[in-house]
Amino acid sequence: MAERLAIVGGDAAGMSAASAARRREPTLDVVAFERGPYTSFSACGIPFFLGGLFEDSDRLVSRSPDEHRERGIEVHTRTTVTAVDLDRRVLTVRDQTGDERIEGFDQVVVATGAEAVAPDVPGADATEPARTIEAAERFRTALQRGGETAVVIGGGYIGLEMAEALVERGLRVTLVERAGQVMATLDEDMAAHVQDAAEGVGIDVRLGAELQEVSEDAVSVDGEALPADHVVMATGVRPATAIARDAGLELGESGALRVDDHQRCPGHDGVFAAGDCVESWHRVLERPMNVQLGTHANKQGRIAGANATGADFAFPGVIGTAASKICRYEVARTGITEREAADAGIEVRAATIKDRTRAGYYPGNGPIWVKLVVAPDGRLLGGQIVGTEGAAKRIDVLATCIWTGMAVDELELLDLSYAPPYSGVYDPLLVAARAATKVL
Repeated sequence: MAERLAIVGGDAAGMSAASAARRREPTLDVVAFERGPYTSFSACGIPFFLGGLFEDSDRLVSRSPDEHRERGIEVHTRTTVTAVDLDRRVLTVRDQTGDERIEGFDQVVVATGAEAVAPDVPGADATEPARTIEAAERFRTALQRGGETAVVIGGGYIGLEMAEALVERGLRVTLVERAGQVMATLDEDMAAHVQDAAEGVGIDVRLGAELQEVSEDAVSVDGEALPADHVVMATGVRPATAIARDAGLELGESGALRVDDHQRCPGHDGVFAAGDCVESWHRVLERPMNVQLGTHANKQGRIAGANATGADFAFPGVIGTAASKICRYEVARTGITEREAADAGIEVRAATIKDRTRAGYYPGNGPIWVKLVVAPDGRLLGGQIVGTEGAAKRIDVLATCIWTGMAVDELELLDLSYAPPYSGVYDPLLVAARAATKVL
């Protein structure tokens, strides 16, 4: 009888693991369990679907359950894994009818992702986060029924993207954030540009706001009842680790599953984990962190699936590179911010410049701000970018520099391309590197 690899979770990490294992070992019995109806879907695209950028939610699905089945993977959707017994090598699963059964395995990949965390206030847990395609479809149906006002609770990437999507729908939107800035992944000075962009399209941004209650048609904030025909809860997520924890798998300080660089769960042969539910080694902070991005989930899943079939691949770590589009600005970051450096006790210098995304005389040029965070010896440790079209993907150059340990004086002389539609003679990154060199 062929060995059996079980996958717990059918999104990015899980199905990447299943696909990698199946490609490497065609005789392997690969079975995946997903509690929803979709596999391999893009949650990052949900705000754009809700904003009306496209109408068909199926476009969010990279590979359907049937497509995976055609490739030899046994996929069970609307099926929840309720328990993992590592000693007996069995899963307890419950299908959509409520019936439970036992499924055996030889090896297992845990890819349970993350789950939304609702604030501890009355009514908050009754608001469904639009984190799945099903939830997004229900929310879009509710939007189509009507309404004039919306309140978005949480000022991170998702909260801002959802607020913009609702503005696109013609609603009056208030965004409520408990912290003193939007986008906590940026330093405060860079986040201020993002707030300006949000307010520029009419979003009422409330910072330092205390959420008190969520009711059927209003949200109570700092003693004021904000009218809300629709409410979006975007207050963050945590690793979904309950099943793994109950099975005896080890959690790290972040609350995510501890894994080694081969995505193996320590102390348990044949047990792997990947994606938003695990810790990753941060190459700048030099410690494990829970960084939830689809880019890492897909890579970790592929490595876990390959190693489950005898490969020897290692995941090299993360530096937190991310990008988004918020209203008129593209926003990106990599490495560490000044605030993260201070929290970690790392001495840094920083330099921020304002430039243009294209040559000044070329139509469509707009502002771009670049902030570099560097070590006293000149090594680039972090970068943040906010600007108009063409700004965000420049972050990949900074990510490469950080990944390879490049110093800012090297970046200042890096052979980057030039043409008036894309930058001035000196790209904004080179200008920022020169400014950082002067600071040093």
